[in-house]
Amino acid sequence: MDISEVQGTVADGFEPVREEFAAAVDWESGAQLAVYAGGRRVVDLWAGDGVTGDTLTGVYSATKGAATLVVALLVQDGAVDLDQPVAHWWPEFATAGKDRITLRDVLTHRSGVIGVDGGLTAAELADDRVIARRLAGQRPYWRPGSAYGYGAFVTFAMVGEVVRRATGRSLQEHFEERVRAPHGLDLYLGLPEALEDRYREVLPGLASPEELAAFWADVPGPNSVTGVGYGLNSTPPLDQVAFINTRRVRALGQASAGGVGNARALAALYTAAVFGLDGQSPLLKPDTLGEFAMLHSTGRDLVTGDAGQYALGFQAKGLRYPMLSANAFGHNGSAGAESFADPLGGIAFGYTRRRFSFDWSYPEHGRLVAAVHRAACAA
Repeated sequence: MDISEVQGTVADGFEPVREEFAAAVDWESGAQLAVYAGGRRVVDLWAGDGVTGDTLTGVYSATKGAATLVVALLVQDGAVDLDQPVAHWWPEFATAGKDRITLRDVLTHRSGVIGVDGGLTAAELADDRVIARRLAGQRPYWRPGSAYGYGAFVTFAMVGEVVRRATGRSLQEHFEERVRAPHGLDLYLGLPEALEDRYREVLPGLASPEELAAFWADVPGPNSVTGVGYGLNSTPPLDQVAFINTRRVRALGQASAGGVGNARALAALYTAAVFGLDGQSPLLKPDTLGEFAMLHSTGRDLVTGDAGQYALGFQAKGLRYPMLSANAFGHNGSAGAESFADPLGGIAFGYTRRRFSFDWSYPEHGRLVAAVHRAACAA
């Protein structure tokens, strides 16, 4: 892309980030990048047909970062205990060998509960309450605590059920009242219908027939651990692209993957959590931040392979991007969103794109993170 087609602004010293954005992103379908450094927004860029800095799109599992922030606030309040069994709040969950699974186990993907036998339909996966009812009777896919594996579409339905039973309010309500509204974030766990005109659909990935043939030759079967973890064991298998493009999913704000937002909001979320946004105090106290940024599940993920690495609820971004500090944390999304904070580096990063990669690889992430890091260190 010609750099002249990139819209938005960068602060002095961050011009190389604009250049990398122009070189790296799929601008035809649309992308956004926002960065805070030292508490101020230093990058606010976008490109693509019909995309502006205000455009909203599906952020998929970057939603988990917003949901985890809610849990961190409730832990900070003393409203929930990470090491209490889930069944303490939710007795129905205690069946099929799940009586000792803790909230920490769920948040670190160590519960073994990543889906249900026979799968969940797309309609069921839209609603956290329905997912929770189905999971209550499900036996774990491995002995809880013995390994970890990513539950892409169901993990935060379990978390949300704990939040609802412990506090009497939904995770989505807590997010709206304690995080989104006070900070004016364009990030929604339940998109109001009045904002639907700002939503732009997520697009399927593009590939040649040869690339697709090579890709599908290596894809695990629908009833494998990976297939269950990504909802592919239903009939028909879940269409991930169609998922967030369904109004009901956006309206309910499913807490694992149903969030809608933009890059500005993702970067601002982590700024608010760690550094404080627009003169407000950080949402997380140092002890809470330290607990949730600490590495918890490392090594090989049974569902995603080497791509996994987790702090508490968040992905461990310091392991994914070695130029960042050890306890950088955040969460990406399967359509290509990326978001994180680096507490020591003073950076909060938000990125969205509107097109899936056909093979779920997003090489521009590393390029953009490296460019931001270099600019921030030089500033």
